[in-house]
Amino acid sequence: MATVPTYSLVVPVFNEAENLEAMYHRVHRVMDALDGDFELILIDDGSRDRSLSIMQQLHRQDPRVGYIGLARNFGHQVAVTAGLQYAQGQAVIVLDADLQDPPELIPELAAAWRQGYRVVYAQRLSRQKESWLKRVTAYSFYRILNRLADVTIPTDTGDFCLMDRQVVDVLNTMPERNRYLRGLRAWVGFPQTAITYHREPRLAGLPKYTLLKSFLLAIDGIISLSRVPLKLATYLGLLSALLALGMIGLVLYWRFAYATSPLIGYALITVAIFFLGSVQLISIGILGEYVGRIYEEVKGRPLYTIREVQGMGFKSTKGKPADQPCPWPGAARQR
Repeated sequence: MATVPTYSLVVPVFNEAENLEAMYHRVHRVMDALDGDFELILIDDGSRDRSLSIMQQLHRQDPRVGYIGLARNFGHQVAVTAGLQYAQGQAVIVLDADLQDPPELIPELAAAWRQGYRVVYAQRLSRQKESWLKRVTAYSFYRILNRLADVTIPTDTGDFCLMDRQVVDVLNTMPERNRYLRGLRAWVGFPQTAITYHREPRLAGLPKYTLLKSFLLAIDGIISLSRVPLKLATYLGLLSALLALGMIGLVLYWRFAYATSPLIGYALITVAIFFLGSVQLISIGILGEYVGRIYEEVKGRPLYTIREVQGMGFKSTKGKPADQPCPWPGAARQR
C-alpha cells in the first residue's frame, strides 16, 4: 500500500549531470541516518546533457528516487513548484543539485521542524568562491526587497529550506505564474526560523543563475510582493509636475525682469525634454511589467508540461496511506 514518507526532498535539475550522483550519495547517507522514510524527487528542467538518463538510472537503483521530466525548460522556480505539487512527505526539503546547499544541514532543519517550526530556512553567512559583484548585488537586493515588500523576507536566504506539509499545501493552492517561492514562503506565515550556514562552492559545472537570470528573478520578487513601483511612477509624475511649475515661474521671471535676456537656453530646453521623456518611459515600463503579468495570469495555461514521470508512488511498510499524485501537468494537488 502506498504510504506517506516523513521527508520529501525536491531537487530541481538543469544540466547537472556532473553533480547528480555525488548529490544522491550525500543525500542518501544523510537521510538514512534520520528518523523516518524519505523520497527524493528530481525535476529535470529541460536539461540538454545526460541529467535525465542519470535520473532514470538512479530510479532503477533506488525506488525511493522519483523523477519528473519537464517537456522543456520552464525555469528554476517552476521546476521547484512541480516538485512541491508531487511531494508527499510530511516535511518537504528543497535544495539545489549543485551541492552549494549541503545535505548535511538537513538534520538541523529537521530538528527545528520537530520543535514546532513550520518553515525552517537556511540563511547564508558567507558565499564561498563567488565574485564580489555577485555578493554585492545579492546583499543589496535582499535589503531593498525588504524595504519594498509587503511582508518581511529573511535576508540572505535562498530556496534551501524545510517546509511542513501544511505550508506546502497552501503554496500548492497558489496559481500565479511568476513565482518567487522564497517570498511566497514568507507570505503564507506560520512559525518560521533560520539555520545559518556557510554556502559551499559548486561541486562541478557552471552556475545556472547568471547575473541576468538573477536580475529577472529579483524583478519577479519585487513585483509579486510589492506595489511600491506603481507608487514610484506616481511620485515621479508629481515631481515632474512640480518641476514644470517651477520652470514656468522661472521663465516668467526672466521674461519680465530681464527683457533683453533670452527667455531660456537650448540646453535647459533639452534637459527638460529628456527629463519628462524619461519619467514617461519609466512609468510606462513599470505599468507594462504589471500589465504583462496580468496578461500571463489571465491566459490560464498550466505552469508546466511533463514529458515523463516515474517513481511518484512512494511505497513503504511505515506511515499512513498517501494521496495520489496530481493527474495532469501543472495541477495543484488537493487535500
